[in-house]
Amino acid sequence: MQELLVISGKGGTGKTSIAAALAALAEDKVLADCDVDAADLHLLLRPEVESVNEFYGSHKAVIDAGRCTKCGRCMEVCRFGAITKAAPVAGEENSTYGSRGSIFQVDSLSCEGCGVCTLTCPAGAITMKPNLAGYWYISETPYGPLVHAQLGLAEDNSGKLVTKVRQEARRLAEENKARLIITDGPPGIGCPVISSLTGVTLALVVTEPTVAGWHDLERVVKLAGHFKVPVAVCINKYDLAPEKSREIEAYCYEQGLTIAGKIPFDADVARALVNAVPLTACSQGAAANAVKAMWDSLMVQMGRIGK
Repeated sequence: MQELLVISGKGGTGKTSIAAALAALAEDKVLADCDVDAADLHLLLRPEVESVNEFYGSHKAVIDAGRCTKCGRCMEVCRFGAITKAAPVAGEENSTYGSRGSIFQVDSLSCEGCGVCTLTCPAGAITMKPNLAGYWYISETPYGPLVHAQLGLAEDNSGKLVTKVRQEARRLAEENKARLIITDGPPGIGCPVISSLTGVTLALVVTEPTVAGWHDLERVVKLAGHFKVPVAVCINKYDLAPEKSREIEAYCYEQGLTIAGKIPFDADVARALVNAVPLTACSQGAAANAVKAMWDSLMVQMGRIGK
């Protein structure tokens, strides 16, 4: 089983559009969206969700009001300001709120799960409990099965969720005896990218002919090199800045990188996005043909890697 990962050094290069276009061309595959912080591959593949599963990330502090002595020690030691006093309900100042007229509460968005409050609470009123950080899904699309996820607002551990998506995609591929996994990865070079990148057969890095595009291409190529992952490059909308495209091509040649495709600017891409369908499923234009040629090039390169 092989895995093709589509990534980019920066957002906005057209990575997801190209991943969807490749998904429409491939056969005998499973699809995965590992851009869990801003998942949008499903917008083009129109999945029908078959399985919804909870994802628990880090632990969060929870205060047992019944055991709390209201000493305030937890609020003093929390360096993140996650523990605050709650104002008493009118008319209940002398009941459950005690003589201090307030109780302590945890802001789950600010809590980093360090656990210092649990160690310093003299009454043992604070415990760390698993935090529901998001959901992952198994869906069916017109282009094959898709594993995707949604991380909650301001939640962390996206690297762990990426790993879970990849594990489920591989399990599904083994069950279906699929030969290929096509993964839409996150942009940048952070933890989610590392979780997406390690162990894949080939990383297709989508860039654009701009200074920022070239700079971030260099960063992600170095990252892939660190994990010994082969890289192919796609220059999207290359004809909007031909000179910069030639500079990127020269860089790729110096680094021994294969330029798998050069996609021209094409209004059909915008029309495909508006209609929420993969480009190669609705167009015979210049960009769609370039993606098809790139797909052939990728299959040749992955065949060589497989040997």
